[in-house]
Amino acid sequence: MKEGLHPKFYKAKVTCACGNTFETGSTVKELKVEICSQCHPFYTGTKRTVETRGRAEKFRRKYGLK
Repeated sequence: MKEGLHPKFYKAKVTCACGNTFETGSTVKELKVEICSQCHPFYTGTKRTVETRGRAEKFRRKYGLK
């Protein structure tokens, strides 16, 4: 491999908006993210299905479902 071609690899400290922090490998020393596995609705089980703009009702009427 050529010298000086690849970026340096660091132990990066990742900080989430919820306050959770963890370490991972990256080419930058510090990362700030908006959402992580501790606060993401899919992983926390707080995900709720929300019917938007009557799409579910339109589907039910179209196919005659109750």
